[in-house]
Amino acid sequence: MADIAFLLLIFFLTTSSMDTDIGLERRLPPLAPDVEQDDAPPIKERNVFIVLVNKDNQLLVEGEWLQIGQLREKAKEFLENPNDSENLPEKEIKEVDFFGEMPITKGVISLQNDLGTQYGVYLEVQNELVGAVNELRNELAMSKFGKPLAMLTKEQQDAIREIYPQRISEAEPKRVGVK
Repeated sequence: MADIAFLLLIFFLTTSSMDTDIGLERRLPPLAPDVEQDDAPPIKERNVFIVLVNKDNQLLVEGEWLQIGQLREKAKEFLENPNDSENLPEKEIKEVDFFGEMPITKGVISLQNDLGTQYGVYLEVQNELVGAVNELRNELAMSKFGKPLAMLTKEQQDAIREIYPQRISEAEPKRVGVK
């Protein structure tokens, strides 16, 4: 009887499929101290890239309707600000290992979705935003070191992450249009 149970167990383990959950790999920030931070300077409007997703899974980026496929390029343009445009984020000069003095963006990506947004669409938007940052980092790694970011030393990767930080702020989902 034990042999039959064991064989059945092996049969079901080998024939059943294990579905993997999809999700986002995120490291949560450490808990903030209980000190009030009223002295924090306000973030200028030009430094915030606003991405809204409604219940119909439509994307409103900086007041313009976009397809998800267009989001990555728009986010890259915002974060890179190659021409120091007045309507794109400010930059500050910092000393960065391996690079010397470099302009670092003050840009923050603000993402807010409706409670009715499909989870798959939410993930696609997140992937595009994270992909934009990763592409900028990879392009910089290739131009400076001739290797993709993943092939660099930890110190080199940290330097590139300092130049292109991943600042994605997620606002609490809201139900838009409901009283």
